[in-house]
Amino acid sequence: MKTALVVGGTGPTGPHIVNGLLEREFDVAMLHTGAHESELIPEVVEHIHTDPFDAEKTADALGNRSFDLAIVTYGRLRELAALLKGKTHKFVSVGGVPAYTGWGDADALWPAGMRVPTRETARLVVNEAPDFAVNRKVANIGKSEVTVFDHHPTASHLRYPWIYGPGQLVPREWKVVRRILDGRKRIVLPDGGASLQAAAFGQNAAAAVMAVIDGGHKSSGEIYNVCDEWTPTLLQWVEIIAHSLDHEFEIINMPWELATVAHHLTLRGTPHHRVTSSDKALFELGYKDVVDPVDGLAATARYLAANPIERGSGMERSLGDRFDYAGEDRLIDAWLEATKGLPRVASDVDPGFTDRYAASFDDSKRTGWTTIR
Repeated sequence: MKTALVVGGTGPTGPHIVNGLLEREFDVAMLHTGAHESELIPEVVEHIHTDPFDAEKTADALGNRSFDLAIVTYGRLRELAALLKGKTHKFVSVGGVPAYTGWGDADALWPAGMRVPTRETARLVVNEAPDFAVNRKVANIGKSEVTVFDHHPTASHLRYPWIYGPGQLVPREWKVVRRILDGRKRIVLPDGGASLQAAAFGQNAAAAVMAVIDGGHKSSGEIYNVCDEWTPTLLQWVEIIAHSLDHEFEIINMPWELATVAHHLTLRGTPHHRVTSSDKALFELGYKDVVDPVDGLAATARYLAANPIERGSGMERSLGDRFDYAGEDRLIDAWLEATKGLPRVASDVDPGFTDRYAASFDDSKRTGWTTIR
């Protein structure tokens, strides 16, 4: 039987990767700390408990074992890539989209912001000039990709975006879910919630990993973006979560510069889009979402409502949301007071633009406008 090692395996994608391997008749061993276990992992799977961030402990835990396939989703990737050199026929690694120039610092590009969509051929932080300023964590993500292929030329590497779904220890969706549970009626969205932040539902990200494995030689030596096939706007993201919990918010639309209480909702705290393209995996490997983002977000929201995060816990604080409702109301009231005369002025200066392709436009006397039926 073919053997597979999964480093990690208990997060939002791990159980689906493990079960995908079992379906492909792999004998699977998981290497992880043991701090978190998943009920989705069958008993047939071997658990190797050690610290994937400690190369020496990991080497001791693995001994002289080798595997047909190694999938590294957790731990110090550069050290694990070196450790598993010569011990696996196929090496698959998971990194992240911060490898792209502009993801961590939108002003690093001109015009500011990542290109939409960002493809695998976009600028990388590791290829920038030596004096290029970059966050150390971002630099390490980029350097890890280089190390992987240095040790495993036929490896496949996946750039994960934000992953959502059950098992995510820092669930961004909690920011909206808690407000619903707390009975909040209003929510501030910068620029009307028009920003885009690519993400992947856990099962979809796992499906991308499986597509790489099923791709065989086609995926050797290749890097793939991982993300849902389409990206909801921030407004759509809030609407989907609210609808799944039978809630409706009054959306308070404010310019980015003033909507300070909601900057954290954009993930990186800037108004720029961060959208990657999964077209390469779609067209080369036949990847497809197994769960539509609407259904994935709804399932995530319902899971969080049934399994709420402890208020004020370290996990909640790591989200960067103060849940300062008094402050939000103060800002909202000041905004509404300051702009209460603007609708009249806007109406007075409205040039009367009409979208002639909209269903509401009816010029049938002149154009023969009709319905589909």
